[in-house]
Amino acid sequence: MDREVSTTAKTEFRDEVRAWLESHCPAEMRTPMTSDQDICWGGRRFTFASEAQESWLRACAERGFTVPTWPKEYGGAGLSGAEATILAEELRSIGARPPLVSFGIAMLGPALLHFGTDEQKATYLPPIARGEVRWCQGYSEPGSGSDLASLATRAEEDGDEYVITGQKIWTSYADKADWIFCLVRTDASTKHRGISFVLFDMDQPGVDARPISLISGKSPFCEVFFEGARAKKSNCVGGENQGWSVAKTLLAHERQSIGSSSMVAGTREWVVPAMAKTRYGVDAAGRLDAPILRSRIAQLEVDRVAFEALVEETQAEYRAGRGSPTTASLVKYYGAELNKRKHEMLMSVEGLDGLAWEGAESDDGALVKAWLRTKANSIEGGTNEIQLNILAKHALGLPGA
Repeated sequence: MDREVSTTAKTEFRDEVRAWLESHCPAEMRTPMTSDQDICWGGRRFTFASEAQESWLRACAERGFTVPTWPKEYGGAGLSGAEATILAEELRSIGARPPLVSFGIAMLGPALLHFGTDEQKATYLPPIARGEVRWCQGYSEPGSGSDLASLATRAEEDGDEYVITGQKIWTSYADKADWIFCLVRTDASTKHRGISFVLFDMDQPGVDARPISLISGKSPFCEVFFEGARAKKSNCVGGENQGWSVAKTLLAHERQSIGSSSMVAGTREWVVPAMAKTRYGVDAAGRLDAPILRSRIAQLEVDRVAFEALVEETQAEYRAGRGSPTTASLVKYYGAELNKRKHEMLMSVEGLDGLAWEGAESDDGALVKAWLRTKANSIEGGTNEIQLNILAKHALGLPGA
């Protein structure tokens, strides 16, 4: 359970955080991110873009602020939900960049905290918190997307190890990841109850990650082939053939992360009004001189603020141990749709100029490529149709088809 914090303690903690940020957050880390190079992913192969980026990660990791609510023994700061909210508010108030972006933090970590053994937690959580290991997610397969439980990648016992054979697809950043958390079939006689959740190193014979290009011209996605890759049986999380329970818990955190990050990732988030004024000018009152577009932008802004409130509420629920997979589906669905609307708006503002694919003036087509990329938002993490089915069944109590 989340511990209570008095009003006085909250005030003192806020003052402490402000002073710490003033001393430890470099000025460069208080500016908007302008490219993917500004994202700190960590891992064995990661190269820091600047000394400031590295020092910001090191400072936050030492204080436990990369994973503020995790227990201190696993690299966290042991903060309560209220304290974590204060930290997030203070980081936002100075425009601080995330010190670390990590699937280990957003997905694997919560699953390990819930299902992992003491040895697994002690082994894998601290390196995640410090940004020393970069993880990828081995879930979807060519024939197992929405029906994930039909997956065929198999793990066969060989002494104290599993031998992994099969294929995964849409595995984000698999070509850059150090380790993978992977769903494998350990019992072919049953569907959901024959799946295990295992962890293993990507840097070994029998693992081949191949990037997949998207319509935007680039992509984080890969297809991954396993031909005799090995995983220790001690790295099976939650118990053999019990991986579906782990998978569902992790998916809830993934959907929460995808939905909430969809409106804060990137570099052109809420420049929509400024871009529109530059293109269409302003009226005598200083308002955008395009009434219909102005109304559409206003509605988008209202919906954005409402969505931010929903995200804050659901994050507080998760910190308090009351997170719901149904709420995660709601956040994922609406966040994806809102992000698509935002980029549609940006394209509407720019008109034909927004379709420029290359050249310095268009930043090599950054706007149109970002717009095209948003189309995947309604697929990744479970299609939006699946999320609507979950909401219909579990939130509204509607009968199945």
